[in-house]
Amino acid sequence: MGEIERTLGVIGGSGLYELEGLTDVDELETTTPFGTPSDAIIAGTLGNTRLLFLPRHGRGHHTPPHRINYRANILALKMAGAEQILSMSAVGSMRDDIHPGDMVVVDQFIDRTRHRIDTFFEDDGVVAHVEFAEPVDLQLAGAVTGAAHATGASVHSGGVYLCVEGPQFSTRAESLLYRSWGVSVIGMTNMPEARLAREAELPYTTLAMATDYDCWHEAHDAVTVEAVIEVMKGNVSKAKEIIVELAKAMPDPTGRPATSALAGALITNPDSISRAAREKLRPLIGKYIQ
Repeated sequence: MGEIERTLGVIGGSGLYELEGLTDVDELETTTPFGTPSDAIIAGTLGNTRLLFLPRHGRGHHTPPHRINYRANILALKMAGAEQILSMSAVGSMRDDIHPGDMVVVDQFIDRTRHRIDTFFEDDGVVAHVEFAEPVDLQLAGAVTGAAHATGASVHSGGVYLCVEGPQFSTRAESLLYRSWGVSVIGMTNMPEARLAREAELPYTTLAMATDYDCWHEAHDAVTVEAVIEVMKGNVSKAKEIIVELAKAMPDPTGRPATSALAGALITNPDSISRAAREKLRPLIGKYIQ
């Protein structure tokens, strides 16, 4: 086995740490200045890639979307050494041509969440405005798409992910409204996850796994938890295969836009930043403010 070349953080459901061929498996109990993540990070090695798995709902799926500590999850992965993040998410399809069981590597988001903290720069006297026009890292997205094709998965390249607050599913009126916006898939977890990844200077991409047609499709039954879980089981198996393929050819994150997102985004005069704020935000701004 060669030296570790890349480190990939993977956010998703439990069980992914059981990948065939994963070696040197360890559980990392992590805490951050923003609290504790959803669960221990499962670290392991696959070829020359170090993988850091974090089940966003916790093992056993005990934390609903609106109660996840997204800040702690993102920062815990960064502190553990993640260079970039692959988010794996169950979603509803909003298009006829995206069938349950299909994968979508999205490239845009619409945020309809209402009650979530969506920034690291909130109440410590430090202000930052990161650029977010292109929220997905296109190089990582391309690698994920290629890995999905290599496994034979049905994958769509590009699409808009609409994130709703949850934990309830949509009304039919809402679902039809979102369809009129040109949305591709609907989910409950990728915001503010993607925003925080940008503030943490981590290239981020989403592999959205369709489980249903939400409730807009008149020819299909409205979404139920039972139906979602049944399709999800097959999606998890596909997701594991995609990760194995991706680990064979991880892109180098050096020089990509997200890795310097805070350069020029920090507005606050460094001389006015308190010692406590410097220490709390050091994992994020340490390379800019000594």
